Order: sequence, then C-alpha cells, then structure tokens
Amino acid sequence: METAQTLDRGLRLLHLVAETPGGLTVTEAATRLGIGRAAVYRLVAPLAEHGLLRRDTAGRLRLGAGVLQLARQAQPLLAEGALPALRRLAEQAGATAHLTVVEGGEGVALAVVEPSWTSFHVAYRTGARHPLERGAAGQAILAGRTGAAGPVNTVGELQPGAYGVAAPVLGVPGLEASVGVVALAPLDAETVGAQVLAAATAIATALR
Repeated sequence: METAQTLDRGLRLLHLVAETPGGLTVTEAATRLGIGRAAVYRLVAPLAEHGLLRRDTAGRLRLGAGVLQLARQAQPLLAEGALPALRRLAEQAGATAHLTVVEGGEGVALAVVEPSWTSFHVAYRTGARHPLERGAAGQAILAGRTGAAGPVNTVGELQPGAYGVAAPVLGVPGLEASVGVVALAPLDAETVGAQVLAAATAIATALR
C-alpha cells in the first residue's frame, strides 16, 4: 500500500512540475502535494535518476529529458492508431488530413495523410511546428481544453490561401491533440466539419 502511495505521489509531482512552466521549489511542491519537504526529496531522487525530473541552477524542479524520450517513443504508436481515420478523412474531404499533438507548448504535426484522388493539395510536413494560437489545429486543441468539441475553421493563418478545419481529440488521458484537414480551396464547413468530428471520435476510440 505504501509503494502505491509513493508511486501516486511521484506521478502527481511529475504532473505538477509539467503544469508549472517556471518550475517548482521543493517547498512549493511539498505545499501543493500536502506532504513534507523530506518526502518530496525522497520522490525527487529516483525520478531524477531516471531522467524524468531535474533541478535547475536555482534549485527549482523541472521536467527532465527522459520525459521527452518517453513521449517520442509513444508518438509512433499514436500515429499508427490514428492513420486509418486520417486516411478515411483525407479521401472523404479531398484534403490533406493531419493529427496534431502538443509538444513543448506548440502544435506538432504527428501524422499526415494526403488524398489520393485530387489534382492539387496542400503539402503538410510531418514534424511541422506552429503556435497553438495560429491555425485550426492549434485552436482546436485550445478549445478542447475548455471542453469544446465543435470544429474550428480558419483561413490563411499558417499558409496564405489555405483553409483549415479541425476538432480536438477528447477523452484520451494524457493526450492533447486535434485532427483536421487543410485545403487550397474553401471547404464546406458543415460537411467537412462533420467528417472531422467523426475522425476525432474514431481516433479517440482507437487510442483509448
């Protein structure tokens, strides 16, 4: 029972540090967790040993590089789970479909599928990064944080003349993501919006 409690506290500490961009002091972490400073030090030691936490020059707790390594190892699994729904969406909408996830406070295109039957379509590179505030993909993720599931429409925010529709992928613990399409011509907001929502639901189901 004590081991389970220690694990729970360690995971809660990781989440606290992840949610605090400026890092946490040991005292702040102890207060937030409702435990003593000595208990925090006992949690930090093994997490730091595995590279999941680190202390910066000011002694504040920050995420370690091990967290990024774990995230990168999980990304191919996420992409693989999303591909069937992305292929279906790209063919239905006749537009480039993509799964975007949050990494380092930015949106990153994790998987991209281009339609097979169109003469022209937007080239969207896997690994492309952009601020969450710009473009349908990032704005859908921000909307998802408030529980809004409806599709987001944008025009020319990431690429001049490009039209985007995206919706958040909701209900997958630990994942902030959106699915969407981008096209060179205006998209039927109602039809494509419904297709994007269906894809977001299918991806959420596949990744749970």
